Amino acid sequence: MDDVPFIRYFLNSLLITTVLTVVQVVLGIITAFALVFLHYPGRRIVFLFVVASLMVPNQVTVISNYALVAELNWRNTFAGIIIPLAGVAFGTFLMRNHFASLPREIVESAHLDGTGPFRLLFRILLPMSWPTVVAFTLITIVTEWNQYLWPFLMADTASVAPLPVGLTLLQNNEGSTNWGPVMAGTILTMIPILIVFLILQKQMIKGLTAGAVKG
Repeated sequence: MDDVPFIRYFLNSLLITTVLTVVQVVLGIITAFALVFLHYPGRRIVFLFVVASLMVPNQVTVISNYALVAELNWRNTFAGIIIPLAGVAFGTFLMRNHFASLPREIVESAHLDGTGPFRLLFRILLPMSWPTVVAFTLITIVTEWNQYLWPFLMADTASVAPLPVGLTLLQNNEGSTNWGPVMAGTILTMIPILIVFLILQKQMIKGLTAGAVKG
């Protein structure tokens, strides 16, 4: 246990999850807003690409992404782990459907008052969308905190390896498995996610069911 820098892994996971959550939530909201409230040629085609990307498993892109990251010398860096995972297809789809379900009268009234796009988004739409944004955020946190395959391929050192990879190294430490530290590390890995879920679970349920209720 002393040979494995568990605190380093924990901090790496915290950094990677935080950055990915912020990037994905911001990009997902902005992209969904553009798909629903901005009018430009090819808007429906862009949405079809978003839907199509949801049907492609992440494992399909591993080889091409690995080759690109290796060519850029990004292995064993946070950029090499974070950037390929920053896609927002699910979040864009979720927020787009939510924005499309909002009453059009409110948006039309805002336009009549001369409200610009940014003010419409941040002053009107987001306050109405808080449960869905929370659900999106919580799903993203859980997903990115538990990422294993890509960080495992990218991280060979403890300086950037997140917790799931660190637990693998802990399990294989010295060629044998010391189950006491492994179980302790697993429990400590679960605690942050459980705390976040307990705090946000009501908002998450509201966000995921709002569209179904309105429909």
